Amino acid sequence: MNGLFLKKHIVLAALAGASLALYLIDYSVLGNSRDIASSFLGNLAFLPLYVIFITLIVEQIVRERERQAVMRKLNMVIGVFFSEVGNRLLRELSTCVATCGELKGHLLVGGDWKNDEFAKALDYLGRTDIKVSCDAGGKNRLKEFLIEKRTFLAGLLENQNLLEHEQFTDLLWAVFHLVEELEARSSFDTMSPSDTEHINGDIKRVFGHLSREWVLYMQHLKVDYPYLFSLAVRLNPMLDTPDPLVY
Repeated sequence: MNGLFLKKHIVLAALAGASLALYLIDYSVLGNSRDIASSFLGNLAFLPLYVIFITLIVEQIVRERERQAVMRKLNMVIGVFFSEVGNRLLRELSTCVATCGELKGHLLVGGDWKNDEFAKALDYLGRTDIKVSCDAGGKNRLKEFLIEKRTFLAGLLENQNLLEHEQFTDLLWAVFHLVEELEARSSFDTMSPSDTEHINGDIKRVFGHLSREWVLYMQHLKVDYPYLFSLAVRLNPMLDTPDPLVY
């Protein structure tokens, strides 16, 4: 602590000495103490404005660095989510979409995708009214898988950084609601039309949030982690037969 205190005082003394030396040089060249004093007072008058200006810039830089640090942590959490749950869940839910073939065509992310392709995929998801039709077998698979992963999903909600990502939090709540609805039913073989429509609506909600977050996550990998993006492209849940091998 004393060493740091001493270093600060040395820096301050050096800056003061440099300022005094510059004023002495100015005086030796111009030889007019009145002009130098006037210039000094003028600069001193503007000093509070300089301090405010620099403070605002420094605060903006610090806030941006903090935001980027939080987003890096968030993207790590999102990456774990997709590795453990999201990719398989997206694959399972896509089979419940009536226009599955068309959907997969828009979400077959390639290694050469640019921002325009990602924007088009997001635009397609935003403007398309997905029709969901999930049979009893599909609901049972979803139920078993989500119940198995519920502890993992609950652990994600304990991460305080998720409070900074409202859309991803909405996705988790939608998934929790779906698993509760599925678990509350012992059988899906004799569901009424209104009950079937209700469950399909819950599946549609999860799929909407999940597919959007997946596209954004893939775009993040493309920019920041190309080597992870390469593997994610090969394991794209929209592929009929994902293959991690490089040929």
